[in-house]
Amino acid sequence: MAKILVTGGAGFIGSHVADGYIAAGHDVAVVDNLIAGKRENLHPKAAFYPVDIRSAELAAVFEKEKPEYVSHHAAQIDVRRSLAEPMFDAEVNILGSLNLLELCVKHKVEKILFASTGGAIYGEPRELPASETCPPNPKCHYATSKLAFEHYLHLYETLYGQRYTVLRYPNVFGPRQSPEGEAGVCSILAGLMLSGKQPTLFGFGEPLRDYVYVGDIARANLVALDKGDGDTLNLGSGKGTSVRELFETIKDILGYPGEPALAPLRPGEIDRVYITGDRAAAVLGWRPEVSLREGLAKTVEHIRAQHARR
Repeated sequence: MAKILVTGGAGFIGSHVADGYIAAGHDVAVVDNLIAGKRENLHPKAAFYPVDIRSAELAAVFEKEKPEYVSHHAAQIDVRRSLAEPMFDAEVNILGSLNLLELCVKHKVEKILFASTGGAIYGEPRELPASETCPPNPKCHYATSKLAFEHYLHLYETLYGQRYTVLRYPNVFGPRQSPEGEAGVCSILAGLMLSGKQPTLFGFGEPLRDYVYVGDIARANLVALDKGDGDTLNLGSGKGTSVRELFETIKDILGYPGEPALAPLRPGEIDRVYITGDRAAAVLGWRPEVSLREGLAKTVEHIRAQHARR
């Protein structure tokens, strides 16, 4: 059993990762400022600290909890906000992460896992699916700040021997993803349809993305505690799914009678990107197991339950 600190552990993905660690018998502490995270996402067995990763208070959490591993999910994830507020994006994703990394070195944390982005770092890749050898080509501040911290991790391994694994995520979906947020097209579409509203498909429904269920992502975070040191791994399915196909699948699950509105892509958004999972299969023994339709059905069920409680 290990002591693991999960930053952003009250958020959508981070809470599932924390749940996975606890189910495997690990001792988990969660740091989350609750700007995007929710208390109801927290596992009752997890110690909780409502602390921002930029704060000096983070040092006290390390002093008390003495984590052996850190799973870093706290982030500013909104592409459009990163374009509108680049200083804020860098403050959270670079300076906040660097604050965390300095504490990892000071407290001799065995390893840090970093939730990076495979959906934005590659920009518009020349070859699809994009592999880890694809040159990074960010088209927004969010992707640039994530890539910058990947470089910091490599530097800290070189300077201090700090072990790490970078996990580049595709479009992750599943229960607990907010249907009111700016990120998470699956939940947004389902939430609008359940409310009887007309969704808008940006890029006229044509953009291709890689959708992987959150339970599969949590499983990769568990395996990566002991594997993938010094490596950068895509957690992709290798398949591109159009936004229109996503809409049609959710429409079929719900029996939604309407049609979507169509609009062009917004600034900072990418037309098509989907990523490989072959290296993760070789290094971690990991591949996505939950199908798109099965995962969307679970997502819809969760959002429907939320609507019923209102």
